[in-house]
Amino acid sequence: MPCCSAAWQAQCMGKRKAVGSAWAKAWQRSVNVMTRQAMGAGARVVKQSLRPANQRAKAKTRPPPGLGDWLSGAVAGPGGVRRYRVFRPYGIQPGERLALLVMLHGCGQDAHSFAASTRMNVVAARERFLVLYPEQDRLYNLHSCWNWFDTDSGRAYAEAALIMQAVDQACWLHPGDPTRVAIAGLSSGASMAALVATRYPARFKAVVMHSGIPPGVAHSGLSALGAMHGRPSPRPRLKSVVVLDRPPLMVIQGLADRVVVASNGHAAVQQWAQAADARAIAPRTVQRGQRYPMTVTDFKAQRSTVATLVEVGPLGHAWSGGAAKQAFSDARGPDASRMAWAFAARQFDSPVVYFANKLLSI
Repeated sequence: MPCCSAAWQAQCMGKRKAVGSAWAKAWQRSVNVMTRQAMGAGARVVKQSLRPANQRAKAKTRPPPGLGDWLSGAVAGPGGVRRYRVFRPYGIQPGERLALLVMLHGCGQDAHSFAASTRMNVVAARERFLVLYPEQDRLYNLHSCWNWFDTDSGRAYAEAALIMQAVDQACWLHPGDPTRVAIAGLSSGASMAALVATRYPARFKAVVMHSGIPPGVAHSGLSALGAMHGRPSPRPRLKSVVVLDRPPLMVIQGLADRVVVASNGHAAVQQWAQAADARAIAPRTVQRGQRYPMTVTDFKAQRSTVATLVEVGPLGHAWSGGAAKQAFSDARGPDASRMAWAFAARQFDSPVVYFANKLLSI
């Protein structure tokens, strides 16, 4: 075979190197493209998986609906530390003091979600009152429930004391009128609201329980579960403990509630009624527009309303008339926020009337 010249061999080698280099560059470009595509797809999957959490976090940075200031604070005591939020409507004048409504959220909620669900800040902006939202911490209850039932250990009373500290701070800082304070709550918040009102009755003009359990029917987590299903604790009341007077009560209860059954609403108003020798007057049925109908029963002692029971037929375990697409909220029910404020406002405008309590323990 003829021998190739050195120049020809060098030329061939140069061509092979050029081809090899071009192929290597093309291959690297393909690898880079595939890597970017794979990383992009992975990033999109991660981003999509994080989107709900990011949306929730972003939503929490925005104040709930209502024209006013959304302020934060905290209290500390033997029961630990609890944060709270205060809604303060715009335009408070120097020297002006506004009525205060305390709102206690239920299990699985916090101050922000409860305010968004109930839209109480919208009512407060229109009617000009302060709203205080104490907040349970998961450190003290994994489900963010108020420990209203834990009276044996004293935890329930310690939490009640912290709520009262928050009330005092709100009245001092924002400024609230300490003579016009009412308290309301949903589920475990309703039960805690009733407990606080019976522990500090002179501090409140009204109490509103929405889907809650009356004081004294549970003393532990197990007995609380029984009470929720209409089986109160068989433990007898301690006759050595005297509970002071109670402010007027409104109970809002869904008859389709499978979490806190409707018998608890009856038990709560009966507690208040028996303590004041009050009698039920004829119930009335009310329906506004296309909302669920409700049956309203007042319990009166002489001419004063001791308790009001509002039963909403199709309502489950949810804030009646709350914002749509919010947890524990049913927009089809009558507006519980407006009812709660109207009930409280009537007590603010009335002479101070407390009802002597004959029940001897909680």
